[in-house]
Amino acid sequence: MTNKVDISKFEKILFLGLSEIDFGEKEMKRINKICKQKVFLPKNNPQIMRQLRDTDCLLINQGMVADKKMIDAAPKLKYIGILATGYNRIDTSYATSKKITVCNVPGYATEAVAEFVIGVILDHLRELDRAKKQARKGDYSETTFNGQQIKGKTIGIIGFGRIGQRVGYILSEGFGAKVLYWSRKRKKTLESKGFTYSPIADILMRANFITTHLSYARETLEFFDMKKICLIKPGTLFINTAPMELINLKAIEKRLKKNDITFILDHSDEMKPQDINKLRRFKNCIIYPPIGFRTLEANMLKKDIFISNLEHYVSKKALNRVI
Repeated sequence: MTNKVDISKFEKILFLGLSEIDFGEKEMKRINKICKQKVFLPKNNPQIMRQLRDTDCLLINQGMVADKKMIDAAPKLKYIGILATGYNRIDTSYATSKKITVCNVPGYATEAVAEFVIGVILDHLRELDRAKKQARKGDYSETTFNGQQIKGKTIGIIGFGRIGQRVGYILSEGFGAKVLYWSRKRKKTLESKGFTYSPIADILMRANFITTHLSYARETLEFFDMKKICLIKPGTLFINTAPMELINLKAIEKRLKKNDITFILDHSDEMKPQDINKLRRFKNCIIYPPIGFRTLEANMLKKDIFISNLEHYVSKKALNRVI
């Protein structure tokens, strides 16, 4: 015989940057079971501060802020959830002082982002976009195409967590590349599988491709400073699917002007218009919308974890707490 668990409810959930159409019917039923009232507001809506007054659960979309001012405006707040892995835009220190639980959604996009990284490498090496455009014009000549293979190349992975490791496995086992990695915590148990730990400077000077998978935090702000970016070997493909706060913009601009590396990013939606416009000027800077994490499978898993966090919290068994 199992004991029946008494499931409590949130009085009011405030969704910011999210709407009901972001959730399916089954997902909304799960949410409805654990709350008495739901309010959906778009980003920067003037009603946000007023709606926070009686909110005990705040749910925000990726890239949105939950700062001290917002927390102070919500005296009943008990829980902040973000529909993302990164939570750097939430004032977690202040939330801790107010005994507010903060939960994120880790691990949902490991496969999606890893496959996106492989995709942009292949697109770059084999000039797939140029080939498609040429063929659409009725020109089927191959004479101007001389692609490169991944096999035998050296890949540098900065940040060797879930995504970095998955990228490493695909490139080493699937394509025969040599993988160098750097992580804040060395992963010695993985080195027997063919991954080589190297200092950052060594990776930057040796790798044919560099891909970054660090989370954004105070200690990683402008991690790629002028010194590091100057060390990157000419001809390198430098891929950043992490937040652009990791990159010193003046340094990457200076390097792009030399036209001896290619820089790829996909966190364009989080950048200031004036900053993204500066990078757009360079042909050797390839800018994608934030699609690295966007797959059907990742989206379903993301929302499932997001709602499971809520369900476990009201059952007194919080999951994926960052504080």
